[in-house]
Amino acid sequence: MKESRISAVTCLGDILKKKGKPKQSLDQFAQTLDRRDRAFVMEIVYGVLRNLYVLDGIISQFIKNTRPLGVSTINNLRIALYQMLFMRVPDFAVVHEAVKIEKPNGKPSLVNAVLRNVIRKRETIKLHMQHEDPALEIAINTSHPEWLIRRWILLYGVDETRTIAEINNSKAPLTLRTNTLRISRQDLLEELRQANIPARPTACAPDGLVLGEGVSYQDIFGFHGLFAVQDEASQLISYLLSPNPGERILDACAAPGGKTTHIAQLMKDRGEIIAVEKNPFRARILAENIRSLGLRSVQLLQSDLAEIQITQKFDRILLDAPCSSVGVIRRNPDVRYRHMEKDMVTFSHNQTLLMNIAAQLLKKDGRLVYSVCSTDPIEGEHVIQNFLKTACEFRIIETDQEFLAPYMKNGFFRTYPHKHAMDGFFGVILCKKT
Repeated sequence: MKESRISAVTCLGDILKKKGKPKQSLDQFAQTLDRRDRAFVMEIVYGVLRNLYVLDGIISQFIKNTRPLGVSTINNLRIALYQMLFMRVPDFAVVHEAVKIEKPNGKPSLVNAVLRNVIRKRETIKLHMQHEDPALEIAINTSHPEWLIRRWILLYGVDETRTIAEINNSKAPLTLRTNTLRISRQDLLEELRQANIPARPTACAPDGLVLGEGVSYQDIFGFHGLFAVQDEASQLISYLLSPNPGERILDACAAPGGKTTHIAQLMKDRGEIIAVEKNPFRARILAENIRSLGLRSVQLLQSDLAEIQITQKFDRILLDAPCSSVGVIRRNPDVRYRHMEKDMVTFSHNQTLLMNIAAQLLKKDGRLVYSVCSTDPIEGEHVIQNFLKTACEFRIIETDQEFLAPYMKNGFFRTYPHKHAMDGFFGVILCKKT
């Protein structure tokens, strides 16, 4: 297990220090591990990210000043404590491995002393801290930045904020979208059941499946090409766009491709989809997802939206804009540590700029859908309000999909993890006035 724990320490350093993405870090630093050990590393990495402030609070009880410690030593202690307090790995095994992998860092005695003190005082260690300030209490106990918790309290109140933060620390299920160009949802469901893989239809999305607890991507790899991994809320965004076969569609910020490939699927793979993605790494992921589903209607364009040259405008445009991603913290626990409150204003400003660019590419009778995986109004309603102040020729329209009605209010689509058991998304449909 030594190699697994070294991989976990390295991944955490990459994520927390260098702002790497968990999946990419795991692919890079745990790729040589077998399936069982990789799953072990993933559990540790995601578990530490979900409980970072709690673990650091415990460490501070035994080390008054952690600044002189290196990043690897701190992460070594974090993963050791997570195993001991949350995974119930035997204490002796945790201490033995933590001390062993600490030797190159020169602090094995310190790690040994801290962990043995934790074992001796385990009964007095409190995983839940009390504080008279509810914002601080929630922030510390759920490992969310204080600024984010205070922002949520203003929006939702204390009780709902606590619920949101706690839901964010739960494990999200693996959700699929059936590739109906190759198989029906019912037939895929039956094939999964025959392979002893528990699954159920999504509550709203017509082509979605929610896999049972504990099912991993490796368990369903044999069904490659028959599905895309995509949360239910993300699937619903494509129905706001409501594309038709033969249309010319722009997916303005396309990677990793869940919505791009879903649009192609809804169009029966007939028509033209221009999928724009500037980032080379994300563009490669998008290209692979297009290939795996066998799609022919999608043309990948590695470019910035502002720089694309077009000779013909689009029938429909999806702008799934870069955002804070605070609506998907449940799936991506590192998101909470990536931004400061001032970044929310920057995101909102850039999103409005992208809206203005996308709007110029739309046909007179076309449809423009704006979406973000954020629950914050500054990235949703406020962006649309700012856009409409200058784009006077546009108006908000309601969806014609009845099954989306429970998530619509005043023309705005909203989902929340704590209310709908899916990711937090915002969406809106706009068209030009006639």
